[in-house]
Parts: sequence; C-alpha cells; structure tokens
Amino acid sequence: MNYFLKANKNLLTYSLMIILFIAIFGINFFISFVGNILILLFLIPLLLLLLVIIGFNSYKSKINTCSNCCVISLGLSETCMNCGANLEDISKRDQLDKKPSESTIEVKAEEIK
Repeated sequence: MNYFLKANKNLLTYSLMIILFIAIFGINFFISFVGNILILLFLIPLLLLLLVIIGFNSYKSKINTCSNCCVISLGLSETCMNCGANLEDISKRDQLDKKPSESTIEVKAEEIK
C-alpha cells in the first residue's frame, strides 16, 4: 500500500506539473496566435492599398489627352478616336511650342537686415 501512495503522489505531482505547463505555454501560444492574426488583419489591407496605388499610377501613365479635341484615351492607340489626330505628334509639338519663360519661375533674392 505504501508503494501505491507513492505512485499516486508521483502521478499527482506530474499531472499538476503538466497542467501548469500547458496552462502557461497554452496561454502564451494563444496570445501570440491572436497577435499574429491581428497583425495580418492590419497588414493585408495595407498591402492591397499599396497594390491599388501602384496599379493606378501604372494606369495613369498610359492615359493620353488629345490637344485638338481634349478627348482622353489610353496609350494603346497612336491616333485620337474622335478627331483622328496623331497623339504622339501632338505631345511632341506641345513640348516644343512651350516658351522657356512659361515653365521657369523667376525668384528675386532680397537681403534681410
């Protein structure tokens, strides 16, 4: 009978230790798991927003505006769908027709006393 009590004490001691370790490490695992889920829920919308911004900038760079009729078209065609003007020639001509004084800002320096 003495052996039976020692075996039960050892079993009780080890079972309490296992329950304690599971409780401590289980709570730690649960907290880290919930923290990782919250981080993912926060970072996934930011990643999607970044992809939308990159896509919008890519789409925006392909848009051409005809200077003759002001129709907006994608960069897929070389001519305007409305008036038939060549979009590449119009953009080159607009860049050459600008006077330097229109695109340059003159700044006058003043001495402060």
